[in-house]
Amino acid sequence: MITVSVLFFASLRDATCTGGMEVSLPDDSDLTALMQRLQQELGSAAIAALQAENVRMALNQKLISRAGVLQDGDEIAFLPPVTGG
Repeated sequence: MITVSVLFFASLRDATCTGGMEVSLPDDSDLTALMQRLQQELGSAAIAALQAENVRMALNQKLISRAGVLQDGDEIAFLPPVTGG
């Protein structure tokens, strides 16, 4: 088993009702396995917000489009679009 940290920022914190969580997954898990576990934990409305087209993900503080196998201790952050003015 591996444990990864998952962080949610700004509007995604509101959608998931949490700023972050620790998730345990089987060895050799990937982002698909993580999203399945998050759906179990958070529900489909939260997953829809996380999978929105303009949401970006970072793995260990580096933006990614998709990742291979997750490692024990990895940090996955979900980042909403940034606006300003």
